[in-house]
Amino acid sequence: MDDIVKQAMAKWPTVPDCYGWLGLDARGNWYMRDDRAQACGTFASGHAGAKGSLLQHAKLIDFIGRNYAATAEGCWYFQNGPQRVFVELEATPWIWRISPDGSIRSHSEQTANFEAAYVDEMGYAYLHTDLGFGLIHTQDVALAAQSIETGNWVLEQCQRADLPRRFHYVTHPQALIGQHAGEKKPA
Repeated sequence: MDDIVKQAMAKWPTVPDCYGWLGLDARGNWYMRDDRAQACGTFASGHAGAKGSLLQHAKLIDFIGRNYAATAEGCWYFQNGPQRVFVELEATPWIWRISPDGSIRSHSEQTANFEAAYVDEMGYAYLHTDLGFGLIHTQDVALAAQSIETGNWVLEQCQRADLPRRFHYVTHPQALIGQHAGEKKPA
């Protein structure tokens, strides 16, 4: 976490949490969700307009990535100074990019180490790493297949509906802890 964020948290320890305003899609892109986008439904609802506006400012995206974390309940958030901005997840908390050499990095450019590979009933591929669980980016599925074919990764079957519970993450945090909006939840 950035030092400036830690300083702001110490200076203003009781800033209310924020829900519904930030989303992470299945390709590792961040979206700002204004009132209009939120009125269209949850981030993952598939409703036109529910995603909001794609963030394109590189320094803001890097700042979000450096200050991205999860609560004990499995709700992911971006620590924006003293305020937690909870993230709506279209798929998983991490989106993995695979390099030709088989190395793994997250949508926020963090290096990860392989632990297990999964495929769901729809054919979507996932990795569990030392950073956590995430979807493999669609552009990197062929590289993941090479790691499976060479025997570097053993593929396990999974059911998509079971993934949030099994790997301890919440796609729509407001549904779980939104009733506590305004209260500071422990990390």
